[in-house]
Amino acid sequence: MRMERMVLVLRADPEQDAALQALLRAQQDPESPSYHHWLTPAEFGQRFGVSALDLMRVAKWLVKHGMAIDEVPASRRAIVFSGNVARVEEAFATQIHRYSVNGEMHYANGNDPEIPRALAPVVRGVMALHDFRSVAQYVARPAYTLYGGHFLEPQDWATIYDVLPLYRQGMDGTGTSIAVLGRVDIALIDIRTFRNNAGLAANDPQIITNGADPGFPCCGDELESAMDVEWAGAIAKNATVKFVTTASGTSDGIALSAQYAVNHNVAPVVSLSYGLCEAALGSGGNAFWNNLWMQAAAQGQSVFVSSGDSGAAGCDSGGASKGSQQGVNGLCSSPYSTCVGGTQFKDTSSPSQYWSPTNGAGRSSALSYIPESAWNESGPSSGLWAGGGGESSVYGKPSWQVAPGVPPDGKRDVPDVALHASGADAYVVQIQGSTTFAGGTSASAPSLASLMAMVVENSGAQGNVNNNFYALANQQWSAGGPAVFHDVTSGNNTVPGVTGFSAGTGYDQSTGLGSVDANILLNNWSNPSSMDFAISPSVSRVTLAPGSSATATVALTGQGGFNSAVTLSASGVPSNVTVKFSSTSLTQSAAVTVTVSAAANATVGSNTITLTATGGGLTRTASFAITVAAPSFSLASSVATASLAAGGSTTLTITTTPANGFKSAITLSAIGLPSGVSASFSPTSIASPGSGTSTLTLKAASNVPSGTASLVVKATGGGITQTQAVRLTTTVPALALGTSSANVTVNDGNSSTVTLNTTGSSGFSSAVGLTVGGLPSGVTASFSPASIALPGTGSSTLTVSATARAIGGVYPLTVTAFGGGISKTQAISLTVVGPTITLSLAGTSTILNRGGSIPIVATTAAVNGFNSSVAVGVTNLPKGVTATFSPASIGAPGSGTSTMTLKAASGTSTGTSTVTITATGGGATVTRPLSLTVK
Repeated sequence: MRMERMVLVLRADPEQDAALQALLRAQQDPESPSYHHWLTPAEFGQRFGVSALDLMRVAKWLVKHGMAIDEVPASRRAIVFSGNVARVEEAFATQIHRYSVNGEMHYANGNDPEIPRALAPVVRGVMALHDFRSVAQYVARPAYTLYGGHFLEPQDWATIYDVLPLYRQGMDGTGTSIAVLGRVDIALIDIRTFRNNAGLAANDPQIITNGADPGFPCCGDELESAMDVEWAGAIAKNATVKFVTTASGTSDGIALSAQYAVNHNVAPVVSLSYGLCEAALGSGGNAFWNNLWMQAAAQGQSVFVSSGDSGAAGCDSGGASKGSQQGVNGLCSSPYSTCVGGTQFKDTSSPSQYWSPTNGAGRSSALSYIPESAWNESGPSSGLWAGGGGESSVYGKPSWQVAPGVPPDGKRDVPDVALHASGADAYVVQIQGSTTFAGGTSASAPSLASLMAMVVENSGAQGNVNNNFYALANQQWSAGGPAVFHDVTSGNNTVPGVTGFSAGTGYDQSTGLGSVDANILLNNWSNPSSMDFAISPSVSRVTLAPGSSATATVALTGQGGFNSAVTLSASGVPSNVTVKFSSTSLTQSAAVTVTVSAAANATVGSNTITLTATGGGLTRTASFAITVAAPSFSLASSVATASLAAGGSTTLTITTTPANGFKSAITLSAIGLPSGVSASFSPTSIASPGSGTSTLTLKAASNVPSGTASLVVKATGGGITQTQAVRLTTTVPALALGTSSANVTVNDGNSSTVTLNTTGSSGFSSAVGLTVGGLPSGVTASFSPASIALPGTGSSTLTVSATARAIGGVYPLTVTAFGGGISKTQAISLTVVGPTITLSLAGTSTILNRGGSIPIVATTAAVNGFNSSVAVGVTNLPKGVTATFSPASIGAPGSGTSTMTLKAASGTSTGTSTVTITATGGGATVTRPLSLTVK
């Protein structure tokens, strides 16, 4: 099976990453010379991509393992490649299997992929070796009347979120563009019908197909893409929507479309309405999206991604009956994208206050802004449909994510903002020639992207807009600034099985900063009071033993010209633990060292310490965990899997590392050894304080059976036992023998050859000897080379020679290959061709009249040294027909002619028969048929 368009995520060096972070901060700092100076994709690759040499090394490694390089994006932070399953398994030391998941068949790697250690500094991982795809973040509503709500047209949205004054100011997205990402085709007739029904001027999207046309595969992607394209052009109604679509290979088509949109700088605004939780993406997938959105930010592209439709249970489908765990959408949790959550209108108690009973222009009926709560339509029998949100398990707190209500969890929190997503007042969508209705954060993201295209129209490309969003929120809530955000303070995103987060004053993890007033947002976009700061501990956790201490540093990062010193304090410190600062005054130019000390009687356990910094009229917090842990040690093996051939041996390096003041010798042992395998350690124990290595030697007896076992390395010391599992595979050496042909023909006095191939496997390592049996008299055989050298894989040429006296015939030969106690045989059929003659006639048929005669010329020729006289004759003559030969025999060596004269008596019966002409001599007899017709 071919695995198409996989993505190898590359790792820039730490200096490049630090320089990129500095540039991204400078691009958003109005006082920096780099403010809003955006890079091209080529400039980004030159400055922040891997070196040409490293790129070549990785590409050569892929090609060596049978992969085809499909693309090297301009960023030089990824390689797109393809290959068949066998090559993928061999290259990445994994296995690809098919799995049945929730009634669907998928293929995926059965264990984490591995790469050579030498490539680790430049390779982050593979984005995916499976066909599990990101999920469209919408919920379809077949008929809005079933839900007792209203349907939402573009002009309704413009009324509710205060876009109409912007239209009157002449802002409508003219000259800007929005990239919408998909993986299927869309029908232009649907987009045209949607715009016509909504009272929008004709404005066809541009369709960019990245690779093969994906067509219209089943089942929900067309609705997603149609909704995204229609609503991305619904608010900035004169902007150009550029729909980038890519067929899924092994990599998700959505990821490939995103990579195309960024590496070709398709548009200054990017909208994405798909999701997959951070845990499902894995390290390679999370690195892919974070790298991509960082590049987009450096190029001035603003990225808007839906937060998800399964509430706090971000790893579960919105249609599931019960959530499994908290999680967030890894496509939006990167700090370099804006994560768009969902709200729902609180209009059910007095709908006439907010909706007109009749439709106006563009079928609109909304009268004003409608108060909102967190979107949550989940229930025990109705699925998990609610706005996604929570804390990231991958990313730390960005410096700009500071606002009232932002939790001091040290984590990136999502969403950033939220807009209407409920199915009760569903968005209108035109799909497959029909009008339908849908909700979900899939609608929120393109709608906000459309509005932000008007920001770009008014203020130019913006890059990562989160800096401005949070600065505007701080200005609104801390200094009585413009009311950019509708603070959503009711509802939550708790779903069946998973407790979520409640909306509240300021920021919250169900609606972010809330929804927006478009007019106030755009008219204050370039003037936020962005002076702010953040404090960052150097570690997220400090671990120490009772009676010991550990240190960390705290750094201050200012924004918008902030240059004050701040005062530090700590809270949440457990008893018998102290926290001291090298200075309680922290500045941007000098970090502060934090010393955490645990008394000898400190209680073992974990706590969270909150650091509070106050200065410049602002107060900011950060936190880190402190764990008081008992002395212990860790145990590690140099490999997780080992292979051992029968009669052979292999070695592993076992390492122990003390922690938390552990000081003791450690003894080593191995348990779970399969039959026939022995183990020994050198040294047999690790001396106090328990830091060191030992070589574990595994030996297999010659008769060990093949199989797989779980070997456990056990380490004991100081009253503590640690174990490490090693998967051990034992193999029995094998030898295979093959030939280039199963048949060989040799003429007397000549030779013929056949090629023999031997292949050793499963640890076979021996020279291989060769013999041949069954040779007839007068035939000899030889091998070149006479044997195949260690380790036993190679070829030899078998030459078979026949003397002039060899007797012709067919003889079975047996070739034997032997070595390392193993032998294999192969049968060959030998045909020996000895001295003989050939016989030919002037024709194959003749006509003889009754009472007449006719001559027939017979010719013989000696072959392969034949040297004898040859007698000629005829049999099967019909009655009345006679034959005479002149001469009756042909003299030695047997080559010549004889004329046979056939005579028919006048009474001979007419008809056709076959007579046989024979030539006999020197032990050889040959015959030829002749068709004789008597008339």
